[in-house]
Amino acid sequence: MKCGLLGRTLGHSYSPAIHAQLGDYSYELFEKEPEQLADFLLGGSFTGINVTIPYKKDVVPYCNQLSPAARALGSVNTLLRRADGTLYGHNTDYDGFLSLVRRSGAAVSGKKALVLGSGGASVTVQAVLRSLGAQVVVISRSGEDNYQNLHRHADAAIIVNTTPVGMYPHTGVSPVDLTAFPACEAVYDIVYNPERTALMLQAEALGIGAFGGLHMLVAQAKAAGELWLGKAIPDTETLRIEALLRRSMRSIVLIGMPGCGKSTVAAALGEALGREVCDSDALIQELAGMTIPEIFATQGEAAFRRLETEAIARLGKRSGIILATGGGCVTRAENYPLLHQNATIFWLQRDLSQLPTDGRPLSQTGKLQEMYDRRRPLYARFADQIIDNNGPLEDTLKAIKEALL
Repeated sequence: MKCGLLGRTLGHSYSPAIHAQLGDYSYELFEKEPEQLADFLLGGSFTGINVTIPYKKDVVPYCNQLSPAARALGSVNTLLRRADGTLYGHNTDYDGFLSLVRRSGAAVSGKKALVLGSGGASVTVQAVLRSLGAQVVVISRSGEDNYQNLHRHADAAIIVNTTPVGMYPHTGVSPVDLTAFPACEAVYDIVYNPERTALMLQAEALGIGAFGGLHMLVAQAKAAGELWLGKAIPDTETLRIEALLRRSMRSIVLIGMPGCGKSTVAAALGEALGREVCDSDALIQELAGMTIPEIFATQGEAAFRRLETEAIARLGKRSGIILATGGGCVTRAENYPLLHQNATIFWLQRDLSQLPTDGRPLSQTGKLQEMYDRRRPLYARFADQIIDNNGPLEDTLKAIKEALL
């Protein structure tokens, strides 16, 4: 079987990795210009195709038959070439979002649900929410309900972002401020890169359930695989593949006191896991064109911290890397969401008596204990996991790997 993904500009896609886990069929990326669409669809040798932007509506006229979901939504994201050569069009985005809502456990029946955005993804999300009994309100830039009169809907219990706001590489921005919705119980963002968008991070901070788009991506792929293979795939496969993908996408961030071993552990982890290793201090020096001691001597700590945040903003949005940070990155609260959006954060702990001070301006003041006392609650706030790094390097690596499972 020959399957794949059809789009105009595909770039990096997680679909091949997902479908490699779902069935015994090849899966390729097919980038086509609009004028190539007819020949590809009518003369292609594929068995099944996923369809993405901008062709989800364009492929409809080429379908001999549409599924009820595709007909209702007016768009197709999955094609099957039947034995007679004709195309059957389906929309598995519906299955994907429905699975995400069910997986979240949130009760939506009878609740007001705000759907941010009015594009194709919004139409699918609206259909799912209405089928579950929600009272759906669509928020668009120029419609009757828009971003200027959100106060009308302060009683919304469910908020779903179907816009690209906050998506990589333009992370750190949110379509709405959740403090305007005191009744909000659950937030869904169909964006899956970064793992935690700014909208989701705010939801987490406010104690609101936050659910990203990775599960939806895998669930819709499973539904497509079932159509192509002509058989059911267990729901447990969605969870297994989602967990696998999440582990590969999630970065590893190391924080801790200067000299606690972050760079050494990062290098060893990179070699063991086959991942790219990055260092925020190295990027700071590159941005400044001078060493860190020179930055402190000529511009002061405040300038250094601003450069540090800039470096973390660049590195934190990346997926699947290992990042060693500077010891003081936790002193600026704005660095937390930048690091947390795509990563598990590990606090490496080492006895103060074992910390070297050479080349570390703040560590050379002779007030290491005072520094640690100030930073300890900040490390605790940033950290997802605490790792003892007083023993052999192998023990530290083992502890981090076990925490990643």
